[in-house]
Amino acid sequence: MVSGFRMKPKILVVEDEPDAAELVEFNLKAAGFEVVSAADGATALDRTRTHAPDLILLDLMLPEVDGLEVCKILRRSPATSGIPIIMLTAKAAELDRVLGLELGADDYITKPFSPRELVLRVKNLLRRRQSAADKAEYIQIGELVIDVPRHYAAVGGQTVDLTATEFKLLTVLAQRRGRVQSREQLLRDVWEYDSVIDTRTVDTHMRRLREKLGRAARLLETVRGVGYRIGED
Repeated sequence: MVSGFRMKPKILVVEDEPDAAELVEFNLKAAGFEVVSAADGATALDRTRTHAPDLILLDLMLPEVDGLEVCKILRRSPATSGIPIIMLTAKAAELDRVLGLELGADDYITKPFSPRELVLRVKNLLRRRQSAADKAEYIQIGELVIDVPRHYAAVGGQTVDLTATEFKLLTVLAQRRGRVQSREQLLRDVWEYDSVIDTRTVDTHMRRLREKLGRAARLLETVRGVGYRIGED
């Protein structure tokens, strides 16, 4: 069935204190988010790759691989560099907050915090990110040009004839350049399916899209076990 349903934003909560993790997860789920959790840095990195979250809540004080190192690793990888990160820090850890922001975190919130404030911070950051993506109406990546309002795509000045679905798929990937999109995410955001029926639909369209884009097809990258992305030229 097709509907206007949009998949719940997925939040990865990285917190090693069970009580704190439970509180955060409860409030995020109550606010309509899907939640994935991790209790240490290594698990956080693994779940970021496998679940492709829309945002990460990252506690800095973690066993073995700490939050600063996790942030550094995520920002270094093209597959995860664009995921928004909100750091959870102890109130006195000003140096850690500064380091985290320098490493690429988008925001921070100090403990103890209000669950309501945390949810608002998450919503605001996701809203800002979506707004920025939606404003990208003219996109150029190497030889590939996409004019969203005119429903026009070209490679090296030559018009590419795309169906409405192919154009939307290309536009979504281009607007989220550098960020891996899972097949399930694409089915919901491009096809607007309210349940995932068959992810081969995405693979079939990606194959046709690559054929039509010719030499620009190299921009469409397959991330094995996760999904697809448009990389930098």
